[in-house]
Amino acid sequence: MMKMTKSLLIHLLIMAVAFLLLVRCGGGAKSEITQNADIDPATLAIEKPQLTFGFIKLTDMAPLAIAKELGYFEEEGLFVTIEAQSNWKNVLDRVIDGQLDGSHMLAGQPVAAGAGFGRQAELVTPFSMDLNGNGITVSNEVWAKMKPNVPVDEEGKTLHPIKADALAPVITEYKNNGKPFKMGMVFPVSTHNYEIRYWLAAAGINPGFYTKDNIQGQVDADVLLSVTPPPQMPATLEAGTIYGYCVGEPWNQQAVFKGIGVPVTTNYDIWKNNPEKVFVMTKAFVEKYPNTAVAVTKALIRAAKWLDTPGNRPSAVGILSMPEYVGADSVVIANSMTGTFEFEKGDKRSMPDFNVFFRYNATYPWFSDGIWFLTQMRRWGQIPEGKPEAWYHETIKKIYRPDIWTKAAELLVEEGHLDGGDLPETDGYKPPTSDFIDGNLYDGKKPIEYINSFEIGNKDELVQ
Repeated sequence: MMKMTKSLLIHLLIMAVAFLLLVRCGGGAKSEITQNADIDPATLAIEKPQLTFGFIKLTDMAPLAIAKELGYFEEEGLFVTIEAQSNWKNVLDRVIDGQLDGSHMLAGQPVAAGAGFGRQAELVTPFSMDLNGNGITVSNEVWAKMKPNVPVDEEGKTLHPIKADALAPVITEYKNNGKPFKMGMVFPVSTHNYEIRYWLAAAGINPGFYTKDNIQGQVDADVLLSVTPPPQMPATLEAGTIYGYCVGEPWNQQAVFKGIGVPVTTNYDIWKNNPEKVFVMTKAFVEKYPNTAVAVTKALIRAAKWLDTPGNRPSAVGILSMPEYVGADSVVIANSMTGTFEFEKGDKRSMPDFNVFFRYNATYPWFSDGIWFLTQMRRWGQIPEGKPEAWYHETIKKIYRPDIWTKAAELLVEEGHLDGGDLPETDGYKPPTSDFIDGNLYDGKKPIEYINSFEIGNKDELVQ
């Protein structure tokens, strides 16, 4: 009896010590993170260490793969499984339904969910995964018809950026022959949809409007845009189902590699250093597991910095080519990931900023970036009615969470993984820019003025 009591006492002592350590470390599902400058990184208690994240097979999922393969997740006390998903709708549904703890996602998806277009949910992003990384590719037949309309230099080399003006007469020819001009993009609220629309509309080509009765967004359209999952783009183009598409890498370079199409522009030329993908969790997740959300963000920021550190991209290409990640041939992935981009076969050009993961404060979730997506949703009718200007700012501040990013980054500075200069001094809005293919000025603080600046698109009254 005495022996049992002694064992029990030892057991109780161990439990008591463990409990005291947990309390001291800030444990508990509702633990909060202070912003004190002297916070000890070791006190960041992880409420949910076992996590499952999703992604689509694109090179811009790289921060997830790198954070896992280089052990950054584990160093934060996280044990992460990363699962490829079949399409963007599946990604969205599985995060909302709790089957995934978070995911690589189109920047427009959490914005649309919060703005009331498509499936509605409270989603947040504390981390922007990359800048640029997309292209617009057309079939060989379309390129042959476009090429005579494209300016060249003194040596006869195609001048970039190529505007959609060169495509306009080709579209007219197809229409006159009774063939609707069909192009693909990856999802109704994808950057790709808004980029290809922007490119077309800048040349006076109407990409169509969304209405209650036409959820395909093809009202008054000169070009019929439809959804195709990214890995299926080259095969769909080759089959002649579509005549061109906008997609991320490696699926533009794959068309060149297979000899079935020609990329004519990149989204760097449509909007210089534009946001592309984001990492998304539900609002409920970050409220229930605040420390875990910060830890995930820390690991992803470190991965992004590693990706933009000179000399690391070849290793990244090797990781991304693994079948559990992108799974495309490393030669195809390297075309864009190592600072070059091939347009016509053999026309490989230096594009050091085609894929940006950390530079230019790429990982910071800018309010102005999110508002741009809201303006395009309104421009094309996905948001069916005009909103007061305040609505744009209030809506995006519920979705984009620079506060979580800042907590993560400040801890990384203390730990020596970031420099203080890596944290932007900002109110969350980038300065106004005209780095667009049409030279139009975008000021994230004036969304309605921006919406009204386009010749093609919905117009709104400035209601305060």
